[in-house]
Amino acid sequence: MSDETIDDIRGNSAQPVEASSLWRDAWLRLKANRMAVAGFVFFVFVTLLSIIGPIISSYDYDQQDLENTFSPPSSEHWFGTDNLGRDLFSRVLSGGRISLAVGFLATAVSLVIGVSYGMTAGYVGGKLDAFMMRFVDILYSLPFVIFVILLMVLFGRNFILLFVAIGAIEWLTMARITRAQTLNLKQSEFVEAAKALGYSNGRILFRHLLPNLLGPVIVYATLTVPAVMLLEAVLSFLGLGVQPPMSSWGSLIKEGSEKMDLYPWLIAFPALFFSLTLFALNFLGDGLRDALDPKASKD
Repeated sequence: MSDETIDDIRGNSAQPVEASSLWRDAWLRLKANRMAVAGFVFFVFVTLLSIIGPIISSYDYDQQDLENTFSPPSSEHWFGTDNLGRDLFSRVLSGGRISLAVGFLATAVSLVIGVSYGMTAGYVGGKLDAFMMRFVDILYSLPFVIFVILLMVLFGRNFILLFVAIGAIEWLTMARITRAQTLNLKQSEFVEAAKALGYSNGRILFRHLLPNLLGPVIVYATLTVPAVMLLEAVLSFLGLGVQPPMSSWGSLIKEGSEKMDLYPWLIAFPALFFSLTLFALNFLGDGLRDALDPKASKD
């Protein structure tokens, strides 16, 4: 073997190898998923558009003009007006803020309850685990919509309580997912080491187990947001959603469906925003699920 060949081998072996990690590999796989990236970009666009809506719109969402009712889309009213002469563009953006707020906050409530509940059941195990999961099974047997209606009848139609009512039923699946992951992780060496060092159960749960649960939690959270928005739309059709003059995409679709044969724009624009946002969130959730799949990280 020549000296030049030996030098080349030494030079190549001396070059540092860039370390890889699960999160970095997941990010690279997510970027390679065009549908997931497109869904994320569209979702960010709709969110920003809903937030800055009052700035770019010339009308308030509840501003009435009874002399200009059921006006078709025009340069003055981009999406037309409704039965009270209110600008539909402003109401769609306002409805976006409500629907997205319901989706995010109700999902946050469900994650706090579900993750805490599932980790506790899976980590403690035994009779407590069996009791806690049988309680989940009982709640699963109840119709979701009926349960939400019952909560809202008991506590009133307060806008904030809408988040709590929906989040209070969406945590069940998250609890099961978290419990299953916790049962696998609690036998790991890092958990045994933490116990040997005398760490408290609370520290083990939230400082050691929770970071390792973030993958499935993030994926499920992304898929829960559109499910919550759909549930809010169902409640709006039942008259239990946000109350006038406030609006959500669900309530706008309900109002538009009543006059869609004569004034199709009343349902077309809120339905378009609503459906495209749901598609975007589902594409993003599917992309995150594939990116964070442990089996894919070994390929």
